[in-house]
Amino acid sequence: MVQRLLEPGEIESLDHTSIPRLLLPEARSLFTGRATRLRQLADNQIKGIPVGDTMKGYLLMMAALVDAQAAVIRVLPAETFALPDAAGIELAIDHHMPPLPVSGQRPATWRRVFDAILDQLDPLTASQPQLAAVLTELRALDSAQLEGCADAVLAELTEGVHPLHAPFVAAALQVMWTMRASQLDAKRVQPLVTNTLCPVCGAHPVASVIRIGGQSQGYRYLQCSCCASEWHMVRVKCTTCESTAGVAYQSIEPEGGMPAVDPNEPVNKANDPSRVARAEICDSCHTYRKIFNQEHDYNVEPLADDLASLALDVLVGEAGYSRSSGNPLLWFNAE
Repeated sequence: MVQRLLEPGEIESLDHTSIPRLLLPEARSLFTGRATRLRQLADNQIKGIPVGDTMKGYLLMMAALVDAQAAVIRVLPAETFALPDAAGIELAIDHHMPPLPVSGQRPATWRRVFDAILDQLDPLTASQPQLAAVLTELRALDSAQLEGCADAVLAELTEGVHPLHAPFVAAALQVMWTMRASQLDAKRVQPLVTNTLCPVCGAHPVASVIRIGGQSQGYRYLQCSCCASEWHMVRVKCTTCESTAGVAYQSIEPEGGMPAVDPNEPVNKANDPSRVARAEICDSCHTYRKIFNQEHDYNVEPLADDLASLALDVLVGEAGYSRSSGNPLLWFNAE
């Protein structure tokens, strides 16, 4: 039997019940899995994502921060992550707006999450003087400074935000939004006018991922940088301008080059290190966003893998493409 390949427009017109449009986060396992992946990346255990010595220490520090995120979920009471009133959520859904928008007023309890994360990290300060200094600075921030940093983080503004403070503030906001997103009904949340923003909170995606298993087999999802929700977008389509023209892929060739292929052996399309992490570049808007493939590494974790694959950012940046959006655990000065 010959199967006909569907064009992007045809895929979008399919019955959405056959393709899970939205995958809400499993909040209580998300952060533990992410911390494990960060440590594997730091130890250079992941083929296709080479990590240099200069990045290893940072990945391990971020793994500790993600451990703290997982811990506060276990220790803080459920009411910390209470959803907005049902009427407000329904109104947003009816108008195709994010039910948990990152813009506007934040739940005051995010400050409780922030303080709890710092408390979880305190035992590490004896062996990590740099971490101790950062925690001291974070605790010294007054209310206006802390809220201003949160505003900048959610708006992805680099001006006026300390690059060492931002990941810790972002971590607290991630926990807040991820826990609340996990309580929604995925079937009720409606897509936004633009498919390039998270339908749950309106934040930018950190990366995209090709999933395997069940109804999601072979489909590409964008993962939200804030609430970790994933929403479907057809492959070979720019995740910034939604163009289908001029989209191409760039990857890092493994050290020593690609392995020789034995012509007598069948081709194995899985477990190809060069296809675990790639940059999807667009010649229409000259931007890129990374795409990770679970078909070639079952344990891909979009945010962790994006953080570790800075070598790919450098490669694509040198080719003249700009990154579409940042990683909440890595910030640079505006200049």
